[in-house]
Amino acid sequence: MSDTAIEFKDVVKRYGTALAVDRISFSIKKGELVTFLGPSGCGKTTSLRLIAGLELPTEGQVMIAGRDVSNDPASERNVGMVFQSYALFPHMTVLENVAYGPTIRGVSKAEARERATEILDQVGLAGLGARLPSELSGGQQQRVAVARAIVQQPDVLLFDEPLSNVDAKLRRKVRAEIRDLQQRFGLTAVYVTHDQEEALAVSDRIVVMKMGQIAQIGTPDELYERPASSFVADFIGDANLIEGRIASGRFLAAHLDLPVDAPDGTVTATIRPERIALSAGGAAKIMSASYLGSRMEYVVQDEDLEFLVSRPISEPRYQSGDAVDLKIDPADLILVP
Repeated sequence: MSDTAIEFKDVVKRYGTALAVDRISFSIKKGELVTFLGPSGCGKTTSLRLIAGLELPTEGQVMIAGRDVSNDPASERNVGMVFQSYALFPHMTVLENVAYGPTIRGVSKAEARERATEILDQVGLAGLGARLPSELSGGQQQRVAVARAIVQQPDVLLFDEPLSNVDAKLRRKVRAEIRDLQQRFGLTAVYVTHDQEEALAVSDRIVVMKMGQIAQIGTPDELYERPASSFVADFIGDANLIEGRIASGRFLAAHLDLPVDAPDGTVTATIRPERIALSAGGAAKIMSASYLGSRMEYVVQDEDLEFLVSRPISEPRYQSGDAVDLKIDPADLILVP
């Protein structure tokens, strides 16, 4: 029996002459949480809607649990969806909201309420079934939305920018709760966000999209540590993109002279801000220094190159105008196409 939950085979989606999804292929394993990440208009939400059945592909196949659902409407797919707005019924209690799905699918009212009560207990909302959604916090409403989706035992659970309506202080807590619920129930989940930190925090794998195509698929650490292109390097977290040249096994740019294993020629390299160390005195200059609580963030000018540098607050601090030396471990320099 295959462990593949979702598969796209050369999927294309056009709206008239506009190409939203450009012949993409990928597969998602059962029990995996995969995030679609990318800038606005890259095709990530369209891809989610193709899984949900809210859009049908122009070309190619969409497979769910081994079945070709390419032409099936949403009502014929065993898919649960958690929307940005949660879409809870304001006039129904929490218990009624969660029991609603099984009821309209023909489950008796008593059994539906029993299932809903059990799920609410499992998601940490025991005793809140009689409340209205308006009487809950944003995080609790999020859990009701998840409970309502998983009570129907879907093959796939879809999250469409689920934290867009959660304030910044709650976001970290709620995303941890979503990840915990997904792992506890062994759910196959697809998550859409434009927030890189959110994607890194919740995902088993991330699909980075650009202009309707897949730029790279990988685990969070693979994408961060080994980006396949300058686009991915720049989009996943902060990155310094450095134009330089390789001569006789050395990468040369401004005052940088680092050993690399690559052929001679012009090249783009990337280095993460936290991988650059600073020491007093040198040819580079601090252009700005920002205190960010747990770290200092510097903009450093070295000849015609500008570097973003992030250092722990425990290290010696520098001020704007200070002369510094940039220290980079050659192992942290990533050459990208």
